[in-house]
Amino acid sequence: MANITAQMVKQLRDKTDAGMMDCKKALVEADGDMEKAVEHLRKAGIMKAAKKAHRTANEGRIIVHLEGDTVGLVEVLCETDFVARNEKFQAYAEDLARRIVADYDGNLDLTGELGETEKERLGELVGKIGENMQVRRALRWQGEHRFAFYLHLGGKIGVLAEIAGPVEDELANDICMHIAAFSPRFASPSEIDQATIAKEREIAAAQVQGKPAAIMEKIVEGKINKWFSEVCLSHQPWLRDDKTSLSKLAPKVEVKRFVRWQVGEEL
Repeated sequence: MANITAQMVKQLRDKTDAGMMDCKKALVEADGDMEKAVEHLRKAGIMKAAKKAHRTANEGRIIVHLEGDTVGLVEVLCETDFVARNEKFQAYAEDLARRIVADYDGNLDLTGELGETEKERLGELVGKIGENMQVRRALRWQGEHRFAFYLHLGGKIGVLAEIAGPVEDELANDICMHIAAFSPRFASPSEIDQATIAKEREIAAAQVQGKPAAIMEKIVEGKINKWFSEVCLSHQPWLRDDKTSLSKLAPKVEVKRFVRWQVGEEL
């Protein structure tokens, strides 16, 4: 039986960040073999993660990493906002966003894949921090145009947009802030499929039955335009001035795509 010294325990703790008693127990079980002790702690961490996996994780952070023409966006959940502010938790999320940019190609929704491939890393982190954690959403965009992003409340709301046209830094940031504040469903009316618009017209027409055809047509058109101003980023009353809109303020600017995520929201 190997003599487990305090120096050995400290060395294992420095390597793994596990608790002192956990390190001593792992060394005893590994008969002083440092590598086997590390392996034991990793396995124990994964076991802890499995035990905690049923616990609700509605807190967390949204992290973005932009590098040239490529951006990674990730939402990582935990149980408490206290842990969401933890340096190790945030370092993991930031590293994941970087790896999304570096290790993949093209435009990808990586949610399902990372849910599996990150289990071991998350298991180790759960073993250190002690809360259930999960990669809830992840995407990678590679684009021809400018990317802009905005993180609100330290990453509880995250917006990412690809913007074409002559857009300065201030306007790009305002576009993302507008998306965060007003949650548009579409970038512009041209993005909405015709079946959806036809359904809205049908609903609007049903609301004004009995009026002369010419008047009905004008009222329906007005209702559709009002609907556009509610659901389309380009037509919504503008963040800085509700008397105008992005389409009027910057007619040559086009938001090609965007996402707005909120930590823990229903999907």
